[in-house]
Amino acid sequence: MALQVNPKIIAGAGQSFADNLAQAIAVADSKVCQHAWVRRFDESAGASARSLDILRAASQPLGPLAGWTLSVKDLFDVAGHPTTAGSRVLAKAAPAAADSLAVARLRSAGALLMGHTNLSEFAFSGVGINPHLGTPINPAMPGSTACIPGGSTSGGAVTVAAGACRAALGSDTGGSIRIPAALQGLVGFKGTQRRVPRAGVIALSTTLDTVCAITRDTHDARLVDAVLCGMELAPAGVRVALPLRSARLAVPSTLVLDDLEPVVASTFDAALGVLSRAGAHIETIELPQLARLAEWQALGSFAAAESWAWHRRHLPLQRAEYDPRVALRIERGARMSAADYIELHEARGRWVVEIETATRQYDALLCPTVPIVAPPMAPLTQDDAAFFRVNALLLRNPSVVNMLDGCAVSLPCHPTGSAPVGLMMWAAAGADERLLDLAEGAEAALAVGRGMATTGTGAP
Repeated sequence: MALQVNPKIIAGAGQSFADNLAQAIAVADSKVCQHAWVRRFDESAGASARSLDILRAASQPLGPLAGWTLSVKDLFDVAGHPTTAGSRVLAKAAPAAADSLAVARLRSAGALLMGHTNLSEFAFSGVGINPHLGTPINPAMPGSTACIPGGSTSGGAVTVAAGACRAALGSDTGGSIRIPAALQGLVGFKGTQRRVPRAGVIALSTTLDTVCAITRDTHDARLVDAVLCGMELAPAGVRVALPLRSARLAVPSTLVLDDLEPVVASTFDAALGVLSRAGAHIETIELPQLARLAEWQALGSFAAAESWAWHRRHLPLQRAEYDPRVALRIERGARMSAADYIELHEARGRWVVEIETATRQYDALLCPTVPIVAPPMAPLTQDDAAFFRVNALLLRNPSVVNMLDGCAVSLPCHPTGSAPVGLMMWAAAGADERLLDLAEGAEAALAVGRGMATTGTGAP
């Protein structure tokens, strides 16, 4: 059943930080967040909230994320707690001695860290199923059928969709932020990889892993991104958003529009109409270079090769403790030669140049984030063929941006009350600020089409 979120849990309007945290904990404890958490940090979050209340009462300056409830994917080191990547393999891991850099920046900005969240084991799936810890149910899907949350940042997305957290820290290697955001009606922003350090984060692919977050709107996405990047926030009224009416946008017809479910196709078309009426100039282009992605990926994948480099210490001795579907994908990396790995890097570099050259006249590209709405969970837990088919569909469009070394944001574009559908805006590396400007304008325009009076208010 689609969830009605209490905005006070997110916004904290008119209450103490400690009271807001107590309300968030009540939601985090509820059935809607079942299996979303690996471990909770309630005691330390409570101490932080009380400290913020004392500072505010003394009129002391507070950080830009002061009082925000925030969840942390179980890949990021949090001082005093183990990091286990949603696995049995690391069940006996020692507590981290220090925060990962991303967590340290969020904590320093005043965020209240509520706990480590569940994920696809070692972040190696876009579906979000975890056979060891259980799988959280997608709270945004209408009806009573349990549907997948999307992955790999499955639990993090659920904590935001449920209203327990204002943001969820995660990682995106082939869509792990944008997929669950799209399937749960949230905003998922994947920035250019090099902007946020990955120190203190368990790696899936050192070439592709990107530290980023899931939020409820683009205002919050921009704030969290600025903190993660260590950027100074522009004072209110100084930044001028790029008007949507001046934007040149392109919709590639190759690959990213294949095999769309009818509801995704019709919702995406309607969203394009909304953006066009808001003044955006939208063109359909072929971009045939996208078709070549599968051809040279036949050499192997960065995720398989680079995850094998990490897991070869564990997998031969502990294979029975792995999710068999994850172990199978990691082991493919053992068969990739050094020559093939080097050739893959070279092919990627040439492909990035070709795509950037072919699209440089556009401010951003558009496509559905994923070609399907969240499917029922049960068949995917029972049938390997069905699982891998859905996993490939979910990863297909988002992974284009990771291979491009670009930036992207998934915005909800479905009518309120219907199955969530995401619209992905994407651009080349380094275009993050411009893309977020466009996303704010697109979000505001799409809100009308979704039957919402407004969006992106970013209430503190």
